[in-house]
Amino acid sequence: MTKAELIAQVAGEAQIRKVDAEKAVNSLVRIVSETLKGQGRLALAGFGTFVVAERKAREGRNPQTGKPIKIPATKVVKFKPGKQLKDLVK
Repeated sequence: MTKAELIAQVAGEAQIRKVDAEKAVNSLVRIVSETLKGQGRLALAGFGTFVVAERKAREGRNPQTGKPIKIPATKVVKFKPGKQLKDLVK
């Protein structure tokens, strides 16, 4: 599903205009992003939990040359689905 399809579906289910649905979806994305950046965790009951995790620096290999390269440490976002979402997808 694309963002445009999500907006159309939200507009249909909430019986609102697509413009308003787009504002709502954009607000949700912005709030989730800002929360993860500031607090590092966002839990939505019944849906799941987003968590910012540290990935350690490690050594990798250049696939073209086979030479070792250093991959720096970074932060990544992880998602753990909630029980209701897991059960729904089964």
